[in-house]
Formats: sequence, C-alpha cells, structure tokens
Amino acid sequence: MNYAKTNACAICGEGRPGIGTFFLLAENRWEDKLTILQWNEQMALRDGIQAACSVNHVEEMVIHWMTTGSLAHPFARTVLGSSGSRRIAEANARVDLTGARPISELAVHRESLERILAEGPQSLQVILNALVEALRRETADSENGVSASEEVRKKLCEAWLKP
Repeated sequence: MNYAKTNACAICGEGRPGIGTFFLLAENRWEDKLTILQWNEQMALRDGIQAACSVNHVEEMVIHWMTTGSLAHPFARTVLGSSGSRRIAEANARVDLTGARPISELAVHRESLERILAEGPQSLQVILNALVEALRRETADSENGVSASEEVRKKLCEAWLKP
C-alpha cells in the first residue's frame, strides 16, 4: 500500500511528511457527529477516515460538513492525478475509532443547523473559533512533545499532591 497516497490531505493532496501536524476526521452520519482525531498511522488507513494537513484544512472540512452533512469534499484531491476520492464510509456505517485519541467532536441537529445557516450563518463562527483554538493548542502541544490530555493529567496530579 502506498502510504504517501493514502495519507494525503483530503483538501490539497499533500502527503504526510515525517514532521508536521496532520489531523484525522471521521463522520457518523447516523448521529450527525464529526470527530477530529490526533494523527495515527493505522487509523488513517481505515475506511471513512479523512486526513487534513493543517488547522485551516480541518476548518474547511468542518464548514463543508456543517453545510452539506458529508465529508465528501467535491474538490478534494487526495491522490494526485486521480479522479477518485478517498474511501468514504457508507451512509449508515460507523467508522471504527478504536485506539484513536479524539481532539474534538461536533454533534449537530441537522434541521436546526439548516435554519441557522439560512438565517444567520455568522453565529456558527463561535463554534469554529473554539475548534480552531483547540486544534492550534493541540498543534503547539504536539510540537512540544506533550499532548493536551497529558498536560491536563499532569496539572490534576500536581493539584492533588499539594498539601
């Protein structure tokens, strides 16, 4: 299996280099949920998982998911020179997230979201801003060699051990 092609960003088609932060996205259409995951080589190979090479591309995919209800991005180029798109899970299938570390999860009520998009889409900016901030923190933490959950656990332990 060609990892450079399989582990490419769903938006720009850039392959995952040895360094840099990539993210994974998985949708659960049955529950209208989108989960953003920390990069995991084995997880990236599963059907229904999409890769994104940057916070901006995650944001673009989230916006697309919110507006269409699908991660199947119409302009995605995951395999350069290929007309096919990435492996999308079937509509009722649940993506196996066993062993994954979620960074964030969005769950929406599709009918309410459609109304919000029609009446005042700018109100969703608060959600996008919070998501982007969490992803940027995750990126900074991973560059420092510490995951966000490890940092929280460390602070909790320190607080508990204080006299």
